[in-house]
Amino acid sequence: MPSTDLLLTFNAGSSTVKIGIFAIEDAKVRRIGKGMIDFRSNPLAFKLTEGPQAFDTPLKAELTDDLHAVIDETFKLLSEHFDIGDVRAAGHRVVHGGDRFTAATALDDAAIAAVDALTPLAPLHQPQALRFIRALKHLKPQLAQTASFDTAFHATQTDLVRRFAIPRALHDEGIKRYGFHGLSYKFIAGEVSRRLSNKAKIVAAHLGSGASLCALEKGISRDCSMGFSTLDGIPMATRPGWLDPGVILHLLQQRKQSADQVEDLLYHRSGLLGVSGINADTRDLLEDDRAEAQEALDLFTLRIAGEIGRMSVTLGGLDAIVFTAGIGEHQPQIRAAVLQRLSWLGLAVDEKANAANGFTITTPASRITAHVIATDEEQIIAQEALSILRS
Repeated sequence: MPSTDLLLTFNAGSSTVKIGIFAIEDAKVRRIGKGMIDFRSNPLAFKLTEGPQAFDTPLKAELTDDLHAVIDETFKLLSEHFDIGDVRAAGHRVVHGGDRFTAATALDDAAIAAVDALTPLAPLHQPQALRFIRALKHLKPQLAQTASFDTAFHATQTDLVRRFAIPRALHDEGIKRYGFHGLSYKFIAGEVSRRLSNKAKIVAAHLGSGASLCALEKGISRDCSMGFSTLDGIPMATRPGWLDPGVILHLLQQRKQSADQVEDLLYHRSGLLGVSGINADTRDLLEDDRAEAQEALDLFTLRIAGEIGRMSVTLGGLDAIVFTAGIGEHQPQIRAAVLQRLSWLGLAVDEKANAANGFTITTPASRITAHVIATDEEQIIAQEALSILRS
């Protein structure tokens, strides 16, 4: 049986990394494996959920900053199920590309240094991707590596949409709205073109532990709820979303909190967790009958519905809403609550289709349709990596 060229993808989050294994078939890639390492587990374990044989294997390697031992053992485990010698490239998700990277790029030393220079714009996310990039470079120095940027998809937004009402010099220095979850939205835009070609003005809601919305016009990003950082927009699991900057000044000046304390509050103790005081996971909050749990969910759905309204202004209308990511794809109660707040737009939920996580979850009489589409960031990373490899 002839060998098949392979391509790996690394989608690094704050506490996990998703690893995709793709077969290169002419000008396309096809997923043949999917795994994950959860760095919160002790001991570490590599879990392969898709592939020739699923497994959940503890790692002997200890977690270090350089990840050398973890990556080395991960490759050895993969080699038991795939011909790792046929891997031609590794593609990485990188959260922030700034104004420098408006498309995926090959990762040579200069590009890696440029990605590192953007770390101040994403201090909790950028270093994670860089750890994997550098670990792979150490382990397999001849392996081609590429970066796909969450911000790149939103480079089509106008300067007006991206601007804050701050001195122009600060905008020119890069303090502006960038938008995130771009790889997810790029995948959704492709699915919308294929499955909803008659819908021009769409708001996509990527709802997970990190959450945002994107205004799409004929598949092009026109607006995004996340702006300069991943703290912005709607409330998330532990992040607050929109927050009056006066609150930050109050915490720093009147409460005498340090910058590190404020950062911890904003990234780890706010959002659904902060409002409920119970849990950051909507699944647990939905099962909790305490008033605080319901208030957190109500705030979440109110802000999502409000953002859909705002983005309708950017688009000059609205044809459809798409829900995606963990919450968006799998939690009918959240979708129903959002759509109920938008019933004045002529939205009518098909309760049976919504409960089944169907593709169309509104009734035929609904003036605006709502849909559920599973996202696949790794597919976009792999496709972009192949495009760079072939060029």
